[in-house]
Amino acid sequence: MPPIGSRAGSRNEHDAEDVVQEASLRAFRYFRTFTGGNGRAWFLRIVRNTCSGWRRPRLQDSTDPFDEQQHSPSQPSTDPEKLLLQTDHVVLIEQAMNRLPTRYQELLALREMEGLSYQELAARLDIPMGTVMSSLSRARQALRAALDDQLKQYNAVARSTDETSERRI
Repeated sequence: MPPIGSRAGSRNEHDAEDVVQEASLRAFRYFRTFTGGNGRAWFLRIVRNTCSGWRRPRLQDSTDPFDEQQHSPSQPSTDPEKLLLQTDHVVLIEQAMNRLPTRYQELLALREMEGLSYQELAARLDIPMGTVMSSLSRARQALRAALDDQLKQYNAVARSTDETSERRI
């Protein structure tokens, strides 16, 4: 049964139990600071401080839910030039994707090719939404780096081919 102070401060038995548990962990963690005297008063002060911190709005309660529409392109491009540029280096993109770890390949394929939302990715992969977002960011960075390497190799081959054809002429 939670101490009276925690129940009065939280007005909810389940929150009171959470406050007492948190206060117990804090008391255990900071037991070395206990200088003796009345242990009950010391612990009730920890409960009271924990309860007052518990009533303040928590960061996770005050954040807005993730808006998929805001973070996604609204319409796919139908501009022929853009479509040509997108399909022009498909082989380079496939080679760059093959250089990535399997986890990054899977995330990028599900998000960019199959069009799954962040929430759908989190559900499908059984990971938190924040992990989806940070993993996708890392996967995109890795893909950019791999594409840079592929383009450098592609440009080096193209230059050597140009030089060879110029010598023949």
